[in-house]
Amino acid sequence: MQDLYSLLEKSVSQLGYELVDVEISNRGKLIRLFIDKPEGINIDDCVLVSNQLGNVLAVENDIDYDRLEVSSPGLDRVLKKDADFIRFTGERAQVKLRIPVDNRKNFIGILQGIEQDNLLIEQEGVLHRLALSNIDKARLAPEFK
Repeated sequence: MQDLYSLLEKSVSQLGYELVDVEISNRGKLIRLFIDKPEGINIDDCVLVSNQLGNVLAVENDIDYDRLEVSSPGLDRVLKKDADFIRFTGERAQVKLRIPVDNRKNFIGILQGIEQDNLLIEQEGVLHRLALSNIDKARLAPEFK
């Protein structure tokens, strides 16, 4: 799996995109990628990446799959890397922890960046420091008015 992820990440970045996430399902027969770039993703970007990865995966004989999907990460994109938390500082996010902090596992608030291996998130006027190593899942949580 790590070899596949590395191959996909290298191929996507060479095209000028960021690999946000990879999902493999249906017993490995479906590979779903989420890509991004600062100005956003459109259908032409997805087609370009899909065609390129189709060629790359065809050369890699040991990768068996039936379907490849390439998509934008959406407004509620997953946050996985330190760079994601820094890039989206000032944005509203939902963070789920592995181990509770202050008897809570779920936090929704405004990202305030990273400081000494901790994610800073402000929720209802209180600044929380959450260890990056304790984050189970995180994603943007845009508000629609």
